[in-house]
Amino acid sequence: MVDDINRLVARTPAAFARQGIDVRVHHRVVAVDPAARRVAVLPPGASEPVSEPYDELVLATGALPVVPPLEGRDAEGIFPVKTLPEAEAIRTLLEARRPRRVVVVGGGYIGVEMAENLAHRGLEVTVVEMAPTLMPRLDPDMGAKVTEAVAELGVRVLVEQPVRRFVVRDGAVRGVETDQGVVEADLVFLGLGVRPNVALAREAGIPLGVSDAVVVDEHMRTAVAGVWAAGDVAQSFHLVSRRPTYVPLGTVANKQGRIAGLNLAGIPATFPGVVGTSITRAGRWEIATTGLSTSEARDLGYDVVASTITAETKLGYFPDVGPITVKLLADRASGRILGGQIIGTQGAGKRIDTIATALYAGLRADDMVHLDLAYAPPFSDVWDPVLIAARGLVR
Repeated sequence: MVDDINRLVARTPAAFARQGIDVRVHHRVVAVDPAARRVAVLPPGASEPVSEPYDELVLATGALPVVPPLEGRDAEGIFPVKTLPEAEAIRTLLEARRPRRVVVVGGGYIGVEMAENLAHRGLEVTVVEMAPTLMPRLDPDMGAKVTEAVAELGVRVLVEQPVRRFVVRDGAVRGVETDQGVVEADLVFLGLGVRPNVALAREAGIPLGVSDAVVVDEHMRTAVAGVWAAGDVAQSFHLVSRRPTYVPLGTVANKQGRIAGLNLAGIPATFPGVVGTSITRAGRWEIATTGLSTSEARDLGYDVVASTITAETKLGYFPDVGPITVKLLADRASGRILGGQIIGTQGAGKRIDTIATALYAGLRADDMVHLDLAYAPPFSDVWDPVLIAARGLVR
């Protein structure tokens, strides 16, 4: 949907250089020595690393795509999706080879977004997911709506079908085998999530925590003197569960990087935590979630009460009105909001921010009912759907 991939680059090395920041691209750090405060760096074309000193070190090595240890995983035509160069290589390949059938393994955010874009290009797309619905982090009833939304794009959706192996012929992938047979494919894309890229941290003895992400305090310091971490390599603190968590999202990474930078510049700052807010799209449907799901809340010992309502994105007499489903979760005893999920047409998804704010503030359902939200017929009914859902929690 974007012709020039350079438009997707947030900041270039030249832009950093204009700020006096020395950016060395294509340099690979191969080791960290916290005791000596040095890193070993392999410059382009070099056979041996050079040692560079540091006063303070920030680990921002990000995350790596999950590649399942299955037979045939190294075959030609199997692509993880994580970086801009990978995206560019995929688009070049699609234009050069003109494949007809593609399989997306995994029905989370990346899988759903890949399916939409591939279907947009006119390809025959199949999504294979081991869970009962796509977007399995959502509650099953809301995940079922996502599954329907993706199918509406003309995508074949296969749920409850774990992949057993990749079918390979002449070194190239030819299909994906599940318990129910083989799905033929000219190309396979992996949307199985990510894991923190912690090889350097682990080898340097820097403590790891949830999901093997680097443990940091509220200032983004690690337990090792002089070493900080931020972004998809680092863990966060969940403001609803009150426990460490791993949330590899761009919003979280950006905030964490800012906090680390402020502290390094001598400006005290803290990162309070996250509520896990995210949003995506499948065709005309916007999908958003924040806080805990029902299963996550129950696992933490909450007695969960839910309110699910279906309404309209604005007053019904507008030509572009559409449906919106809001699910709101609360703790039965205290009334405290625990999470929310939204699926709807244009104008639905960003309403998740109201729920995220309620989570951040620790609001109860009866507090939320009285939020003074904006109203005008082109935008909402007098009672916003989020408030209608909150009203359903109040007894």
